[in-house]
Amino acid sequence: MRYHQPPRNTLVGNVKKNYTGSCHCGKVQFEVVLDLDHLRVCDCSLCRKRGALNHRVEDSELHISTPLEELTLYQWHTKTAKDYFCPTCGILPFRRPRTAPDLWTVNVRCLDGVDLESIAVENVYGSRLD
Repeated sequence: MRYHQPPRNTLVGNVKKNYTGSCHCGKVQFEVVLDLDHLRVCDCSLCRKRGALNHRVEDSELHISTPLEELTLYQWHTKTAKDYFCPTCGILPFRRPRTAPDLWTVNVRCLDGVDLESIAVENVYGSRLD
């Protein structure tokens, strides 16, 4: 992954595309519509350890096929963020972030057909939150 470099394929304007995604074992299935113009890499303790590449979307842009009740919910510290994991393979495909709990954060590594090397990376500093 190349950090702090512009994407090779620069998109002009708001170009949204449909993506399908899943956890490793396939139990958690979802679809998302987004303009994949950047990835977010957070340095908080949880994001560092799981290595996710994140992108935030509105409720209307994420369709989760698997009922949330079938996923494992993990919450810590302020218990504002909601991290949803597959109970079978342990992958976190999406979450409700602490700093924007009305949005979803999608783990772009769980999307099908994405060239991660072609997308700009934005560093965020969750470790600085109290």
